[in-house]
Amino acid sequence: MKRRQLLLGAASLVASAALITACGTTPSATPTPAQEPTGTITFWSSLAGMDKVAAAFNASQNKIKVNFETVPNGASGGYAKLSTAITAGNGPDVATIEYPQLAQFVSNGQLQPLDGLIDKSATLDKLSDQARGLVQLGGKTYALPYDTTPMVMWYRKDLLEKAGVEVPKTWDDFEKAGQRVKAVAPNAYLASFYPNDPVVTAGLAWQAGAKWFSTEGDTWKIGVKDEATQKVANYWQKLIDEKIVKVEQSFSDEWSADLASSTVVGVLGASWSAPGLQSRTKANNQAGQWIAAEVPNWGNPSNGFLGGSSFNIPKGSKNPAAAAKFIEFLTTNPDAVKARGSAGSAYLAFPGLTPVAKGAFDASYFGNDIYAVFDKAFASVRSGWQWGPNWDLTNTAMKDAFGKLTTGGTVKQGIETAQTATVGGLKQNGLSVKE
Repeated sequence: MKRRQLLLGAASLVASAALITACGTTPSATPTPAQEPTGTITFWSSLAGMDKVAAAFNASQNKIKVNFETVPNGASGGYAKLSTAITAGNGPDVATIEYPQLAQFVSNGQLQPLDGLIDKSATLDKLSDQARGLVQLGGKTYALPYDTTPMVMWYRKDLLEKAGVEVPKTWDDFEKAGQRVKAVAPNAYLASFYPNDPVVTAGLAWQAGAKWFSTEGDTWKIGVKDEATQKVANYWQKLIDEKIVKVEQSFSDEWSADLASSTVVGVLGASWSAPGLQSRTKANNQAGQWIAAEVPNWGNPSNGFLGGSSFNIPKGSKNPAAAAKFIEFLTTNPDAVKARGSAGSAYLAFPGLTPVAKGAFDASYFGNDIYAVFDKAFASVRSGWQWGPNWDLTNTAMKDAFGKLTTGGTVKQGIETAQTATVGGLKQNGLSVKE
């Protein structure tokens, strides 16, 4: 199927309902299979520890066997690999897809709805409206959510104390704290700005009240350069200009080295950031010095999500009933969380699982109760955000523009470029669009 036809399919979803809704609708009942599903299925994921989860599932029963395969994360080619495999008819039975990319896979016709395959009363009905809204599109359910991922700031408390500043509560406090840090350590930065990771910029815009994608009837409204995002862009440009934050690639060798050497003393991340932060700094005697904190706000408590993953059944699965059974285990069973152990610090979507995750993850490296911070961060997440039908358009354009930040480009130019590219790209693909 051609790209234009695929995206026109997204338009038909919008015509029937808002593409992503807060509550969504699903069939009133889930049929009970005539017999328990059996057989072998394949599971692709880039999430650390999922091999252990698959092994735990296999050990728990003898009717379904899961063959696990580690794949690159999306930014490193994982989504291209998945899309190509689905198109070729040799994709996995269960895949991991982050929330920003979910709508794009749906609009491309590459995922099977889970309605009728999952036990709705034991899964969807127990989720919050916010969690359901992450995975329901056009009145159908295309995934079960794994985690809900509020943004979190991570700081070196010892270096904040050396600078004589408290943990910043507002973005104004954050700028002042950065200035104090520079005063006592001229070569240090309070945080980084990631030109290769527009999802972080999206989370900051979300927190400020932006809505990059919304629908009016069968028309997409694109607001990547809306007023709230302009405020965010101008603020971070100021921090870059003042050298309070350093422009560097997230998860790069440079970034890792800067954390280890105390050149960068704060990380704008999420609830899932703890293992990576620990692995990058534990060899440099920083145990007990890193703390989690709520992200500074614009005057009132607010937050947005950063990343987060769902589990899906790609089109072409030869055993969707068994795949659905495994997805239920992945997202609702405490044994799955225990099996993953300290491989991840997830803040989970299904009620009652986050305390299990807290017990499984060894957070003793950190200087405060990180899960208590996650609770507060989650409680202030703004409602009303949705992702568009082709995140690649926005993501690619913004990354390309942000790549010029060290040679004269600006954050504002980046969001303006992404707005133009998104509108033009969606129109070219046959969607009704307005700004």
